[in-house]
Amino acid sequence: MECAYFGKCGSCTLYDLNYEEQTISKKEAIATLFDPLYRGSYDFFPSPDSHYRARAEFRLWKEGDTLSYAMGAADKKSTLCIDACPKVDFKIAVLMPELLKAIESSLLLRERIFSIEFLCTSEHLLVTLIYHKPLHVEWEEEARALEQRFNIAVIGRSRGIKRVLSRDFAEECFEIAGRTYRYRVFEGGFSQPNRMMNRTMIGWVLEQLGESEDLLELYCGYGNFTIPLSTKFHKVLATEISKTSIKSALINCELNHVSNIAFLRMSAEELTCALNRERAFNRLQGIDLEAYRFSHVFVDPPRSGMDEKSLAFISRFDHIIYISCNPHTLKRDLEILSLQYEIKRFALFDQFPNTEHLESGVILQRRPILKP
Repeated sequence: MECAYFGKCGSCTLYDLNYEEQTISKKEAIATLFDPLYRGSYDFFPSPDSHYRARAEFRLWKEGDTLSYAMGAADKKSTLCIDACPKVDFKIAVLMPELLKAIESSLLLRERIFSIEFLCTSEHLLVTLIYHKPLHVEWEEEARALEQRFNIAVIGRSRGIKRVLSRDFAEECFEIAGRTYRYRVFEGGFSQPNRMMNRTMIGWVLEQLGESEDLLELYCGYGNFTIPLSTKFHKVLATEISKTSIKSALINCELNHVSNIAFLRMSAEELTCALNRERAFNRLQGIDLEAYRFSHVFVDPPRSGMDEKSLAFISRFDHIIYISCNPHTLKRDLEILSLQYEIKRFALFDQFPNTEHLESGVILQRRPILKP
């Protein structure tokens, strides 16, 4: 496949609209999609329309000894070579061209490299170089020079190999409602790509919460929402299937001096079975499920939304907080939940300007049972 230079990147589907036009288009699309499930107002939170993305990965295109960053073109049939990306965080944008020059100038670093991943936080910049070759001591020496030159952390990856030179994590620090939170995010684990929108989403959820008892959270990741939400509840039980994310979550509890959260490496389906007393799990040893009085359940599922069994399970709680990265699966799930619940608040978070993607937040409260 040939590489075309410049042109329209396939990830920016609203490339032809200015940001104000994009927000109008997105609001109208959501209002149409969720009518008649919801006809109230939407809280809309805009994002900077450039340099907002803290995670990015680029393929590399090689012509002789020259390397270029590459992405899929809008026609989805070709590759587009780029010299800059306006979506990525400023720290990534500044590093990209200089890093590529440095890699080009080293035979060991440029040989059979095919991809670069960036992870940027308030504290660190983590760069993963991915190869189609084994990585030996000589490669490590050259890569350490990159770390020192650009003040970054470098990881090397190839099939079955991971070379960590200084660290394999980046730390994030931000303030919400007068409290500072610190997170450690490991390479390869999920993290919210738009750091400003992430803080906004957490803050919005916190504003919706009043006096509460205990919280059950499904799909907790590295504790991104869990740790701030723990300030609003007596106890929190949170589940996640990723070992890397659970590792981060436990460390993040220590970093934030939080002691009222229990993390479980279980899927939502497994926890549903456990709470329904359908199956016993060794991973629940030391956890007294009977001690929890859950007033709220918080879910932030993958794009596929919630499975039928888990959706039925969360319907036992009076209050549901649902964060969604896919409006279409959210609508599907709300069609079921709205039979028993009223949508109290609906928020839209523009995580990805210049694209059709939109993050949503919904606060649901069980409808009162009408007496005959």
